Amino acid sequence: MSTFYSEIGGLETIRTIVERFYEGVASDELLRPMYPEEDLGPAAERLTLFLAQYWGGPTTYSDTRGHPRLRMRHAPYQVTPEAKEHWLAHFRAGLDAAGLPPDQDAQFWEYVTHAAQFMINTLE
Repeated sequence: MSTFYSEIGGLETIRTIVERFYEGVASDELLRPMYPEEDLGPAAERLTLFLAQYWGGPTTYSDTRGHPRLRMRHAPYQVTPEAKEHWLAHFRAGLDAAGLPPDQDAQFWEYVTHAAQFMINTLE
């Protein structure tokens, strides 16, 4: 059975997206403080595994971390509309780096824009 994960090129494509995303986060004065680990590598690996599982790849994320509980995991941080826009800008760069066909890019982008909106937990 074909999955979106396999159609976009699997883990290699997800890694490309996430690596470019975190390159942006690393120098983003608004977002970087939301990643308390000095090394962004573990956060990048978690996002990679989450996205791989979400799109039909291996269940490694849930196998090692349980249910994603995204809002709960992000609750300690002030996720504002401005933070959402920064996050989306870096994710857009990741998708651009992956060079997906327009229909796949649009499907991925639709998911992340909805997810980013869902994560807003404060308007200040």
